[in-house]
Amino acid sequence: MKKVLILAAFVLASAVTYAGGYRVSLQGNKALAMGHTGVAVINSSESVFFNPAGLVFMEDKFSVSVGVHGVFSNIAYQDTESGANARTDSPVGTPLYLYASYQATDWLAFGLGVYTPYGSSVEYEDDWAGSHLVNNIDLQAIYIQPTVSFKINEKLSIGGGPIYATGSVNFNRNLNRTLTDLDGNRANVTVDASGVSNWGWVASAMVNLTDNLHIGATYRSEIILEAEDGDADFSNIPNSPLTPFADTTFDASLPMPAEMTVGMSYEFCESWTFAFDFNRTYWDVYNSLDIDFANPVIPDSKNARNYKNASIYRFGMQYDATKMFTLRAGYYFDESPVREGYFAPETPRNDSNNFTAGLTVNIGDHLQIDASFLYSHFKEVDASYDYYFENGVAVPFKGTYKTNAFVPGLGLTYKL
Repeated sequence: MKKVLILAAFVLASAVTYAGGYRVSLQGNKALAMGHTGVAVINSSESVFFNPAGLVFMEDKFSVSVGVHGVFSNIAYQDTESGANARTDSPVGTPLYLYASYQATDWLAFGLGVYTPYGSSVEYEDDWAGSHLVNNIDLQAIYIQPTVSFKINEKLSIGGGPIYATGSVNFNRNLNRTLTDLDGNRANVTVDASGVSNWGWVASAMVNLTDNLHIGATYRSEIILEAEDGDADFSNIPNSPLTPFADTTFDASLPMPAEMTVGMSYEFCESWTFAFDFNRTYWDVYNSLDIDFANPVIPDSKNARNYKNASIYRFGMQYDATKMFTLRAGYYFDESPVREGYFAPETPRNDSNNFTAGLTVNIGDHLQIDASFLYSHFKEVDASYDYYFENGVAVPFKGTYKTNAFVPGLGLTYKL
């Protein structure tokens, strides 16, 4: 159960923050304002995340970028046949990032990134129709990524480095659709795990075809987060041999899939930059959400997910309006990795259209204020999850989901 909870927590957190699967795409205010493009854009230490190879082409000797995004999301559920409905009460998520880059020589640069690709919280109403799948979830995950960038020549550079991922999760759901104690309180389980960590890596390349045309590519490896000996706490359990649920520990694992991003940027008319990124995320690694309880009396939980690979198409524009102001806008289309029949309420999302805007204000020669705004609109979907079982019998959970998110962001960039 705890395994299920931690996996579901990851899934839900990213869903309510608008990204595909359980991914949170909020890795920089400059990039987000341009449709979250950046694999071929060279304008700040945000390149630590988007393309480490680009660091060696930066004009600044030293650069630091820090920022935060506020995620205001809303999920509405309704089953027209039964009349059941629910709406999430989602606390504001605050994904953070910090990047630093240092130009050691003309051909060598170093970078460090700390960012939160997974992290948010969501709460459904008590005992809502899908409470046997999820009640609430709180997820925090942090990536720490040191990088190095090498200039092969004036046209080509490569970069990359290791990634250390660490996180925690707290998740609650009812045990099934009907079980209560003698006072009528629904039986439920809370799983909690912290210090879940593992390693991955990133590799990238940057090609300057001309002074104005750049091509970039970044590959980020799969990372498997394995929860071992997490806490599974059961509440409101009837005192009966038929309900042998007692507090125990669990093991579980969650894959954060590999992803490849390629793109280009083109500077024209002296003040304009256009950027395009194509991202392919290899979600097919996420086949099932399985929970292994240490107590052999408690049956393990198997939860089919069967995700498919999905793509994101990103477009962005930048305009250097004045010496003080740089304006940005963008759009991206995000495909859902969820297949028909696998639409679980931990990931209540479908394909989405995402609109972005923002600006940078130059405060002198060294300090910049970066602001961004994202509106994500998910396609309304009539969907079901067909793989929940009680007593060996499938009990589909279906309904109509409407999801959207508003994400303002603010950051600072300091450069020398």
